[in-house]
Amino acid sequence: MSLIIPPKYKLKLLPETTEMAIKMLKDAFQERLSKTLNLRRVTAPLFVLSGTGLNDDLNGSERAVSFPIADMGGRQAEVVHSLAKWKRVKLGAYDIAPGFGLYTDMNAIRTHEELDNLHSLYVDQWDWEKTITREDRNVEYLKKTVKSIYKVIKECESLIYAEFPHITPTLPDEITFIHTEELLQEYPRLSPKERDYDDWTTPNSDGYLGLNGDIIFWDTVLETPVELSSMGIRVDKEALLRQLDICGCPERAQLSFHRALLNDELPLSIGGGIGQSRFSMFLLQKAHIGEVQASIWPEEQIAECARHNIHLL
Repeated sequence: MSLIIPPKYKLKLLPETTEMAIKMLKDAFQERLSKTLNLRRVTAPLFVLSGTGLNDDLNGSERAVSFPIADMGGRQAEVVHSLAKWKRVKLGAYDIAPGFGLYTDMNAIRTHEELDNLHSLYVDQWDWEKTITREDRNVEYLKKTVKSIYKVIKECESLIYAEFPHITPTLPDEITFIHTEELLQEYPRLSPKERDYDDWTTPNSDGYLGLNGDIIFWDTVLETPVELSSMGIRVDKEALLRQLDICGCPERAQLSFHRALLNDELPLSIGGGIGQSRFSMFLLQKAHIGEVQASIWPEEQIAECARHNIHLL
């Protein structure tokens, strides 16, 4: 995705008013999300030790920001890409019962990102994880959870409209579900990347196998789809073994996280992440993620945005 400049873009909130609106949105969303999904807030790490299996490899080619720890004999630490595995470990450590879970603020640095309207070096999202029963490991439970999250997002959209009536709602009353296989049938000539962000039939780095999905909205400012959330029902030990076999890396079964899962030391769970800046950007109808978060951007991108009344923080 290259930089999109919406024609005749109008600034609907001044920067200082935007900051107030962001706080209002974030406070409202996490309070409502925690009540809706029965989540308690916990504190999360910015980095973890390398070689434990706790960090995710994303697509397998991205390298985490890493550094040696002087007071630990030079052991290597790395900035998290995702907290998917860490959250599941915490569910087990806190012995959280089925139907209840936790959420946290996840902050990350992704140096490989191509910087544009939706992608930044800085990643900030609400990460959540919830203990489930084996009977909950099905698509219907996943859809039920998605509907609950969507209801909270709709409530926040209404909150913004009540405070700023010129920012009119755009989301439909109900969220629509579509499977990757349906997209394949409808758009057979497109590549998997063009059809959808993820493939429901193959494993990915977050530990899902066939029970994962994204919440994608149509952004009326940029005239493009925007992924706000990725979530799924996590692998059990049988699925993990299949995943390792498909990926050709059975040796990862010896990592601490993988050993714990294979030894039945971790609960079954569902979880995901919801991008905080994208959430704020979408609901405040901004044209660039840099309007709602402070990060680093190429000088030419800053200048191009400024010429079209898009002012990056």
